[in-house]
Amino acid sequence: MKSTPLLDSLSGPSDLKALDYRELEILAEEIRSVIVETTARCGGHLAPSLGVVELTLALHRVFDSPRDRIIWDVGHQSYAHKLVTGRRESFRNLRCRGGCSGFTRRDESPHDVVDAGHASTAISYALGLAVARDLNGEDYEVVAVIGDGALTGGLAYEALNQAGALKKHLIIVLNDNGMSISRNVGAMSTYLTQLRLNPRYVRVKGGIKELIESVPVVGAPTDRLIHSLKERVKNFLIPEFIFEELGIKYVGVVDGHDIRAMEKDLALARGVEGPVLIHVVTRKGRGYPPAEREPDLYHGVGPFEAETGRIKGGGGKPTFTEVFGKVMCDMARAEPRLVAITAAMKLGTGLDDFAALYPSRFFDVGIAEQHAVTLAAGLALGGYRPVVSIYSTFLQRAFDQLVQEVCLQNLPVIFTLDRSGLVGEDGPTHHGAFDLSYLRLLPNMTVMAPGDQEELRDMMWAALEMEGPVAIRYPRGSGRSERVDPRPRPLQLGRAQVVREGEGEVSIIAVGRMVGIALEASEILSRGGVEAEVVNARFVKPLDEEMLRERARKRRLLVTLEENVLTGGFGEAVAALLKEEKTDCLLVRLGLPDRFVEHGKVEELFSALGLDATSVAGEVMCALGGRG
Repeated sequence: MKSTPLLDSLSGPSDLKALDYRELEILAEEIRSVIVETTARCGGHLAPSLGVVELTLALHRVFDSPRDRIIWDVGHQSYAHKLVTGRRESFRNLRCRGGCSGFTRRDESPHDVVDAGHASTAISYALGLAVARDLNGEDYEVVAVIGDGALTGGLAYEALNQAGALKKHLIIVLNDNGMSISRNVGAMSTYLTQLRLNPRYVRVKGGIKELIESVPVVGAPTDRLIHSLKERVKNFLIPEFIFEELGIKYVGVVDGHDIRAMEKDLALARGVEGPVLIHVVTRKGRGYPPAEREPDLYHGVGPFEAETGRIKGGGGKPTFTEVFGKVMCDMARAEPRLVAITAAMKLGTGLDDFAALYPSRFFDVGIAEQHAVTLAAGLALGGYRPVVSIYSTFLQRAFDQLVQEVCLQNLPVIFTLDRSGLVGEDGPTHHGAFDLSYLRLLPNMTVMAPGDQEELRDMMWAALEMEGPVAIRYPRGSGRSERVDPRPRPLQLGRAQVVREGEGEVSIIAVGRMVGIALEASEILSRGGVEAEVVNARFVKPLDEEMLRERARKRRLLVTLEENVLTGGFGEAVAALLKEEKTDCLLVRLGLPDRFVEHGKVEELFSALGLDATSVAGEVMCALGGRG
């Protein structure tokens, strides 16, 4: 670990105000070195946080956190913020169980205003706080830091729309890392910024407007000429037309790596009435060449070699995401109507090859999950077979569209939910803990969960033949399959599969990744004299009712095992089915608890929640009365 004397000397953000600009440059280098070294060991969102180091320092020098509220949209770029707000030690265990979260968390520090994790929310949060502040007669600043990617989300525009209407004072920092700064644009922008935040500018702009509108209109040609003149003058003076028309003063473009320039504009914005948007341009991955060259790859990254940037791991069993991507390309060759849709997750969902091979059949809608689902509905109405690939936790944002636009009309849309179940280090905002519950209640929806990567292949091909909506949920990482043949096997709708025979008193009926846990648990039980059958449920909806009723008649104990909250999940569906059965069979439901699960390695979380193989075997023995 490199020496970081300036960073180590900070007791809180107020200490930043005593540093000169040369010291701030040194501090920024120290912060970047800590971020790189820590994420190299723990993984994390490297490139986003490297890009906002100077912005973070400027914000904390101008504003007085936690009295002033600084809200980080998503929160994955908050590493520098964490380091200067007293979390130097806990940051060493970033994203580890019991260590610092990879996102902002209210229970972690008073400097974290919200529990962040999903994009496009910061402006809404900020506007709500600004309204509450004014209603309470309080006096503090509210600052929302939102990325250009998050502005693809409709929620951000809904908030901008109301912010302009309410005229509440708040500051929006638009962190734009999708472009570089042009010196000419920057110089003009600086000039316009000074005018815009100066009362004289308002009078000049008003005078020009009155002058143009006073020109008499004689005939259609003159009308068109005057209209054109108005637009040209307006666009020259106000290139940020959209924000101004919404009632939001625009400041920009500002170099997001120039602390002095940012401080100047942030300080000016404090004295302006109403909402102000400051357009800051940063470079994602700044200061670490591998992340600068490939910001997408290092956006959210696992452990890597800090010196070279080489990402560790890989080369083993294929991941579910990789298998999905390959099967999509195979299916596209066979079915010309197949199209793919994702929400700013081309690489994350494994669709990069599909996008390269079939660019006209690939649609990345940005961070706009609601639109993604309704777009798919429109494509289905037009005769296409859309596959919508979104992380489980993000599809929650489009629940109404699932109901109204897809399921109500029984449209053949395939939803593939990557990162279902526990995702590990990203924590509660990213765990796919609820999808079985919210998907199972939808009429017309078929819900499947593969027990391994080969079964994912089979389910995708089967879904392509179905005439209604289908959801396939699968976890992050690899499964039990060592390799995956491209040829699919037939899959019968609504039928489970016995993967371990057992003539004893116990059947463990598992969903998805938990099939592997169930098999391990059955081996432990076998060594203790209990022969347990293991069934791969495969379908959460429709249930294999015949199999379940037969097991209830023959077995003393049924155990359902799922990586989903128990409320509304697979086990609850089984319990409802068996309620009318006159049987002495005992049902034990194992799954995620009725609370948000913390961050940590998946294996550690399974153990803590009683969902590892040893714990499952223990639950079976306990239910049997401790007998072996």
